[in-house]
Amino acid sequence: MAGVKRDYQGKEKTRADAAPRNAYTSMFEHFRDELDEHHDRRMKIQKVSRDVTALSKKIIFSLQRVRKLQQPIPARIQSEMDERMQEIVAQLATIEADVQGMNRHRYNMPCLEEFAEAVSFAHYLRHQALITPAQLSAALPLASRALDLTPAEYVFGIFDLTGEMMRFATSVTALTGAVPRGGGDGEVKSIDESSAGGGGGRTILEDLQDVSSMLLVSPPLGGGGGKFNTWTKKTDTMVEQVRKVERLAYGVTVRGNERPKGWMPDLDEDPRGGDGGE
Repeated sequence: MAGVKRDYQGKEKTRADAAPRNAYTSMFEHFRDELDEHHDRRMKIQKVSRDVTALSKKIIFSLQRVRKLQQPIPARIQSEMDERMQEIVAQLATIEADVQGMNRHRYNMPCLEEFAEAVSFAHYLRHQALITPAQLSAALPLASRALDLTPAEYVFGIFDLTGEMMRFATSVTALTGAVPRGGGDGEVKSIDESSAGGGGGRTILEDLQDVSSMLLVSPPLGGGGGKFNTWTKKTDTMVEQVRKVERLAYGVTVRGNERPKGWMPDLDEDPRGGDGGE
């Protein structure tokens, strides 16, 4: 049997009568219900955002296995990407009704920037071109346009794309000994081969330099406060990523002329420039 609650004088406590209602009670009950709905909606959107972010990252990891520019994505990787894109659309469809009107800007959804990064990276690998906002919106076939990307989300996704381009350039160069270059046959050609008349399209370094130049002269988007700080940080990161690819291309071009054709770096080579410490 439950115990009896008593006050400091030892007298048994009786259940207090319900608080009296007045003209303001219903108004505050309405505020309470609105806050409860807001918190429930926010938790739901945050959970979906985390899931979509994870799926977008998996798409990017799969795309980093591609080895050629301006060529169709290999069937196995494309199949993985299509499956995860379907999951992303299904997840976002569950919150479509929750982000109508002003609610679209009320809740933070970083997953859309990650989604923009993944789709723009796939588009770049296929076409060696920057995806447009309209093409990006078409990749998200939902019943309403409530989740169309804002200009800030699109641009922040392009900022993040430069990081994936840098990783792609680094991995392909390490495997092939040449900076990735688009071309009709998909063959990776070195810079000196192309300049000597070997043909081929633009290098990924040229694309990175063009994208970074465009973003550097663009006015900051997303408003003030934290978004402006995000813009500044992403700009600094992007500039460093371009410099890394520039140093990579410089090393391949200069040192490649000093080595026989087909030479690949020795894993035991001294990074300071020595030949095995002799």
